[in-house]
Amino acid sequence: MSEQKLAAEVRTEFGKGFARRARMANLIPAVIYGHGAEPIHITLPAKATTLAVRKANALLSLDVNGEEHLALVKDVQRDPIKQIIEHIDLLTVIKGEKVTVDIPVHIVGELAPGSVFNQELTVISLEAEATHLPTAIEVDIEGRSAGQHIHASDLVLPKGSVLLADADALVVHISEATEVSEEEAQADSAAAVAGE
Repeated sequence: MSEQKLAAEVRTEFGKGFARRARMANLIPAVIYGHGAEPIHITLPAKATTLAVRKANALLSLDVNGEEHLALVKDVQRDPIKQIIEHIDLLTVIKGEKVTVDIPVHIVGELAPGSVFNQELTVISLEAEATHLPTAIEVDIEGRSAGQHIHASDLVLPKGSVLLADADALVVHISEATEVSEEEAQADSAAAVAGE
């Protein structure tokens, strides 16, 4: 995962009033913390930042008054109605440093005919190098049939990543597709209508 470069400005004002004025000026309030250093309160350009944080665990290269900071997006607070970003928490990282992240699990491939799958885990916890975080872990279900399971220990992890989740955790469960005959479906819908 390559880092997104953004220019940041140090902020000295705080509170709802300042945050509202910053958002009206197309800026997003944020804080950089970690490694025992004092937190740095900044503002980021709204449009570029919104695009940069669309992916989980985005890595940002921030220019703060000429000083470069490498930071991982840890939390994005959004307005529940407008969905605009209200605040971002950023964790300082160092190249080569290992960090703990939750990576999305994506299912790829087609099952054997007559089978269906249920995805039990949508994210998996890993320890990986901060500058080489995977965007997703793919689970290949190609040709698998009913009765087969995929556990966390079966996942193919990127080089240098370590599984932090329970190795026995069920990721995908594959079962037989249950067919409902047309007559049964009609009988069920008629019973539902009669019960109203």
